[in-house]
Amino acid sequence: MRRLFFTCIFLSLGVILFAQQEDSIFIKRISDEVFTHGKAYDNLHELTKKIGGRLSGSPQMVKAEKWGLSTLQQSGADKVWLQECMVPHWVRGGRDKAEASYNTAASKKNLNILALGNSMGTGAKGVRANVVQVNSFDDLEAKKEQLKGKIVFYNYKFNPTFVNTFEAYSDAVRYRGQGPSRAAKYGALAVIVRSMSHSTDNNPHTGATRYDTVYEKIPAIAIGLKDADWLNDQLQKGSVSISLKTNGHFLPDTIGHNVVGELAGTEFPDQYITVGGHLDSWDPAEGANDDGSGIVQTIEILRAFKAIGFKPKHTIRFVLFANEENGLRGGNKYAEEAKAKNEKHIFALESDAGSFTPRGFGFNVSDEQVAKVQKWSSLLEPYGGGSLKKGGDGSDIGPLKTVLGTPTAGLDPDSQRYFDYHHAANDVFENVNKRELELGAINMAALIYLVDKYGL
Repeated sequence: MRRLFFTCIFLSLGVILFAQQEDSIFIKRISDEVFTHGKAYDNLHELTKKIGGRLSGSPQMVKAEKWGLSTLQQSGADKVWLQECMVPHWVRGGRDKAEASYNTAASKKNLNILALGNSMGTGAKGVRANVVQVNSFDDLEAKKEQLKGKIVFYNYKFNPTFVNTFEAYSDAVRYRGQGPSRAAKYGALAVIVRSMSHSTDNNPHTGATRYDTVYEKIPAIAIGLKDADWLNDQLQKGSVSISLKTNGHFLPDTIGHNVVGELAGTEFPDQYITVGGHLDSWDPAEGANDDGSGIVQTIEILRAFKAIGFKPKHTIRFVLFANEENGLRGGNKYAEEAKAKNEKHIFALESDAGSFTPRGFGFNVSDEQVAKVQKWSSLLEPYGGGSLKKGGDGSDIGPLKTVLGTPTAGLDPDSQRYFDYHHAANDVFENVNKRELELGAINMAALIYLVDKYGL
């Protein structure tokens, strides 16, 4: 009996070791294919240089959808289609301008600013008023009697002690999202928000704001960090008046699309694994890291799977989501339609954290499922993606989790440079490294392969 027990143990270990070796060999095939024949970098060049910024409702967004449909087809999808959804149509409407007057109005300085996405413009006359600086929402409440007829300057800095810069973003972004309405509550005429970044340049970083319908929708802008520091220093010396002109406004909602490609499953064709990123981007730049990289990584996974002859057990959908930046209409539509069709979605993965060196994945799953995926760490470690932890996924696949309870995950690249480019004019193709971009696609493909083979 004892001999039989140990024989079973050794046989089990042998099966596990053989499976790991088989998986390791397969993942190396994916890696070799991507590194040798990869198209992600070339596809990103086309998306960024030939189309550029792709805000929902814009002509560039329409071009991007057509490009995505064609590229998925060329990459070998068994089936490709457009999933229609209505999207918001906010337009910047022209150049945003801000001029500061200081030293008793004897001196003037042009400020590097961008209107926040979804913000209302100043109108043709613009806004001119003195500035009141607040360093937090508590400070706003303390100074509420001073705010009527003024421009509020939220000078809340990224916390430098967070190693993962997304934690600093999560901490600071409330001032961009809630700041305008909270200032409008006390009669402020406009809002200036310190850019959501810890970079060393002066590029302003836009991004969506959300108005509370109870209060007036006042103009809101982001300011570059060097100019934010200048404004802070000048306000310590005396008053500053700013003349502000923005033109942002909404047009009626328009038609947009999720672009979907599919690789049919051989055993469970009615069970789905989704992988994707968002095709839209803010208008000041090319959207290379946010989220052009996630788009081309998604397409590269499809291309690599087809190139090496991989036939998944489950159907894999490759989704280029619409309207993540200022509405999330694409992600919501995808989940709503999946629910209406009673589809079974066993896993969803998103890349929306930049093109940088992969560190691993964050999972929005149970503790038991985290424990299972962590056994795959050694398979991903050679490619940089061995950190598998609980917490994280992506905005576009979040509705799948909410609506269907789908297990979700997000690619977790190194975060140190992401907010140097996020929503700013320098989010361009030249700031993407080819090898890092490809490594992200390799890790994502490996994870999808493992989930398809072993489940969660």
